[in-house]
Amino acid sequence: MEKENKQAVMTRFESKKGDTGSPEVQVALLTERINHLTGHISTHKHDFDTRRGLLHLVIQRRRLLSYLSKKDAARYNTLIKTLGLRK
Repeated sequence: MEKENKQAVMTRFESKKGDTGSPEVQVALLTERINHLTGHISTHKHDFDTRRGLLHLVIQRRRLLSYLSKKDAARYNTLIKTLGLRK
């Protein structure tokens, strides 16, 4: 992921200036990486190391989303609507 793209995602989902650790920012960054790697895997079907890394990112995102849904359901719902997850 390019630095400019990462900064744009962080500023879009941050709750205050310089926020990098909130679940919303982390899930948004993971979603960007997952989307990028999904495109890579569709091109390179035998890249099993990347596939394993992708599965790790998906599990990490699922864990963060589960945490956010338990902690604050309103924030969770706005995040999944914004990112287009769980249709």
